[in-house]
Amino acid sequence: MLRFLAVLLVALAAAPAAAQGAFASDRIGVTVTGSGPDVILIPGLSSSPEVWQSTIAALPGYRYHLVHVSGFAGRPAGANASGPVLAPVAGEIARYISESHLDRPAIVGHSMGGSWAIMIAARHPGLVSKIMVIDMMPYLGAMFRQPGSTDAQLEASAAQLRAGLAASAGEQRRNATSSMIATMVRTESARPAIVAQGLASDPAVSAQGFYDLMVTNLVPEVATIRVPMLVLYVVPAGAPLTPEQIDNYYRISYRGAPQAVLRRVPDSYHFIMIDQPAVFQDALRGFLAARP
Repeated sequence: MLRFLAVLLVALAAAPAAAQGAFASDRIGVTVTGSGPDVILIPGLSSSPEVWQSTIAALPGYRYHLVHVSGFAGRPAGANASGPVLAPVAGEIARYISESHLDRPAIVGHSMGGSWAIMIAARHPGLVSKIMVIDMMPYLGAMFRQPGSTDAQLEASAAQLRAGLAASAGEQRRNATSSMIATMVRTESARPAIVAQGLASDPAVSAQGFYDLMVTNLVPEVATIRVPMLVLYVVPAGAPLTPEQIDNYYRISYRGAPQAVLRRVPDSYHFIMIDQPAVFQDALRGFLAARP
C-alpha cells in the first residue's frame, strides 16, 4: 500500500498543472506539454490548439502551455456564451500565468490570439517577457471601415455581421466556412481540419469574438508595451492590396512600439505556421532564443 501511494505521489508531481486541476476557468482550458522555458501558445478565432502540433514537434526544449478558448473547436462555450469574449479571455490567460507562477513566459498568438498577446502585454506589464503576433493588426476594424465613417457606424456594421454569423447554420454555414478557410489556408491538404474546427465552434461565441475584434482598437495599447515584439504577417488572399500597401498598414499600426520587428511572409495565407512551417519555425526559434 505504501509503495502504491509513493508511486501515485510521484505521478501526480510529474503531471502538468492543468491536468491536476490547479487552474480552473469557464473561459479557457490549458494543457501543458514539454519541459523548459515557458511559452504560451494561443490559437485564433474558432481554432484549436492542434494548429500548433507541428510547431511543438519541431521546437523541443520548451514547456508549452496550449490555450483552448471555450466555445472554439468543440470546447463548451461556458462563460463565453454571452457578452464580450476578447477582454475577458485576455484576463483569464493573465490569471493563468499568475496563478501558475510562470516566470515571465513568452506569448505566441495567431490572429485573435495575437490580440490577446497584445492585451496581456499592455495590461499586465511585467507578466510576460516577449510576444509574437501572427498575422493580426491591433485594430481589425480599420480594414472594414469606410472613409469618413464614425465609430457608431462601424459598430452597427459589426453588430449586423455578428447577427448573421451567429444565425448561420446547416449547409449554409458549412459552405461559408469552407469558402473562408480556402482564403486563409493555402495548403489544401490542411484545410479540412481547420474547417472542422470552425464547424465545431459555437457560432454565437465566434460571432461575438469577431465583433469584439472589429470594434476594439488596441493601437494605443501597443504604444504602452515595452517587451520585445515580433509580428509576422501576409498579404491577405484576394485583398486588393499590394505588398507595399500592407507593409505600410502594419508599419502604421505598430509604430507606437519601436521595438517591434515586422516581417512579411511571402507565399502564405493567414495560417503562416501551416503554409510556411519552415519559415515560421525558424522565426519562432530565433524569437524564443533571443534575450528579452
